[in-house]
Amino acid sequence: MKLSFPNPSRSYDADKNRVRFWGYDSTIEVSFFVETDALVRLCPGISGAEKEFLKAFDSVLDRIHKAANKAYLAGGKGKGSYAYSLAANDF
Repeated sequence: MKLSFPNPSRSYDADKNRVRFWGYDSTIEVSFFVETDALVRLCPGISGAEKEFLKAFDSVLDRIHKAANKAYLAGGKGKGSYAYSLAANDF
């Protein structure tokens, strides 16, 4: 089953250099993190400010959702983990 992404919320975590978002497998909430290095790879030339990372995230959202689905399915659909980190090499 593919994840759904009905919640458009996302947040920037400056301490860990990543953007957090959520997907859902039926009623199970799954947390995802996109590392800022991945966003720089997907959107070269961004400045590195929070606003730029969120803008980059929004501009490549379809690719991020595809990578999130792939990571979730490869991870055994949440067996023991409901948090996944997407790095530059996941894209």
